[in-house]
Amino acid sequence: MSQRPKATRQGTSELELPPATLSKKQFQQVKNLTKDDGHFNLVRNFNLADVITLCNGACGALSIFSSMRYLITHDQYYLWLAMWCIPLGFMFDVFDGRVARWRETSSILGQELDSLADAISFGMAPAVLAFVVGMQSFLDTVVLTCFVCCGIARLARYNATVAIMPHDNSGKVSHFEGTPIPTSITLVGVIAYLVHNGQIGHQLPGGLIEIVPGYSLHAMVIMYGISGTLMVSKSLKIPKL
Repeated sequence: MSQRPKATRQGTSELELPPATLSKKQFQQVKNLTKDDGHFNLVRNFNLADVITLCNGACGALSIFSSMRYLITHDQYYLWLAMWCIPLGFMFDVFDGRVARWRETSSILGQELDSLADAISFGMAPAVLAFVVGMQSFLDTVVLTCFVCCGIARLARYNATVAIMPHDNSGKVSHFEGTPIPTSITLVGVIAYLVHNGQIGHQLPGGLIEIVPGYSLHAMVIMYGISGTLMVSKSLKIPKL
């Protein structure tokens, strides 16, 4: 069996000049993360915006656990908690960027944290919500998985291209390519409406659509497929507010 070559770590003494892909500020941030092996080096390098971003990820994780608790108990308290955690995460997602620009503490670490938190709060959490309210056929899970993968791909593309995209005077990019992953909050709003009206489980609007004999999907899961497709669109330009 072939073995993957192990990555080698440069000593801090070798990191004297920033690579061409990093600015001096970004290079200093990387050095701060690698200059010592202390147990809490990572925590010491967190700034306020990073902590707020982690709160976003925590909301997404709590939403997923609450959804699973609903599957066990069938207590709608946990279902509503799962839904409310997602807009709360959105508030943290908006706030962390504003704090980073206000304190001028934007960082590589913060950018990666933001994407990972968004993948949980606006990718996995809404998909799990769809599953627990009744979109549970095999084809439903295929569509929901594609939705999550589209969100992850969309975040990766943004991270890879944000440095060369047009920015305004405040440092924000002027537009998004494809819909941002937090727009999945609209899907959560639709599910909240269905829960409020008791249209979940076997009562989902549109019912099941048989694609081929033995394989069906719920009509409502199509909105997740559309949302994922819009995320990875290249031609769709969304102005950033």
